Amino acid sequence: MSVMDINDIMGILPHRYPFLLVDRIVELDLENQKIVGYKNLTFNEPYFQGHFPGEPIMPGVKQLEAMAQVAGILLNKVKDREGAIAYFMAIDKAKFRRKVVPGDCLRMEIEITRMRSRMATVTGKAYVGEEIASQAELMFGYGA
Repeated sequence: MSVMDINDIMGILPHRYPFLLVDRIVELDLENQKIVGYKNLTFNEPYFQGHFPGEPIMPGVKQLEAMAQVAGILLNKVKDREGAIAYFMAIDKAKFRRKVVPGDCLRMEIEITRMRSRMATVTGKAYVGEEIASQAELMFGYGA
């Protein structure tokens, strides 16, 4: 059961097709500052056509962006700033562990590790099944 569907997500994030990379949120724990979201991958994703012909793989940067979008939902909910943009500012310790391909369901788990008035750091992990596909520390900032 979804906590947020695509319409709820579009009410929080400014992203739209083809750059909206989260389909649903299934867990949102504001007290512990954690969230779990999903991206269902189909062969129709625009990046699969060229990355790579004959062996479609979701680019690592798209995996990081998907995690960042889920983090943006969490940050806006925790800060009670729905509609504000949490700008993606930095990536640390990014690692890619397995291919993400059409038919996979990418589960992103995000946890806030540091929160200040206009900046936040999160840890993110993206899974396919029980296997970690990618992980990183992501930093965000809010405009004035």
